[in-house]
Amino acid sequence: MGRKIFVSYKYADDKVKKLSVWGLTTVRDYVDKFEKVLEESDNIYRGESDGEDLRDYSEDTIWKMLKDRIFDSSVTVVFISPGMKEDNLQDKDQWIPWEISFSLKETSRKTKSGDSVRVSHTNAMLAVVLPDENGSYAYYLEQLNCCKGQCIQHHTGKLFKIIKNNKFNRSKNSLKKTCEHGTVWSGTCSYIEAVKWEDFIGDYEKYINNAIERRDCIDEYEICKSID
Repeated sequence: MGRKIFVSYKYADDKVKKLSVWGLTTVRDYVDKFEKVLEESDNIYRGESDGEDLRDYSEDTIWKMLKDRIFDSSVTVVFISPGMKEDNLQDKDQWIPWEISFSLKETSRKTKSGDSVRVSHTNAMLAVVLPDENGSYAYYLEQLNCCKGQCIQHHTGKLFKIIKNNKFNRSKNSLKKTCEHGTVWSGTCSYIEAVKWEDFIGDYEKYINNAIERRDCIDEYEICKSID
């Protein structure tokens, strides 16, 4: 059975590896490639309003603009890219944090007939890290040689706060130790786990299923649903 997937991404970010020798590659091109590999029974919900300014909108208005895209989805995939964040804007003035926030919230609304209520539960979540212009993932996922564990450092400062707060947030059944760089987590440790694009696109169903398994054990995580 196909799943409804919402994709959150920075449409015009061109600080990513080229997918073709011709023209400019943006994150939208990666979304297009992902869409093509989805089975016909799957649906993809796209965040198209990349250039729209949120500063003059109330939270209620933003919700109305997003609810039809997110309400019926069960999985949200956020594409992490080098130019995802605009440093001159607060998180609340950019689209991705709102999309993540509403994906994590439980919401309800009346059916068209008005005689019943539909409930949208917290989405399964996954972060897909795109390669930068040089084909490297180190701007976010950096391989370290500090110990035998071959640690991978997540540069969470590159993320919006709501994504960062849902990283390394497993409060039950978590495995961790320390090394010279600090805390080292093992296994599944984040509600929003991160995967490299090259791994994801080769076997996306595995990573989507893993995200759904995390949602099914959501009580093991300290979920942050707020942008602030």
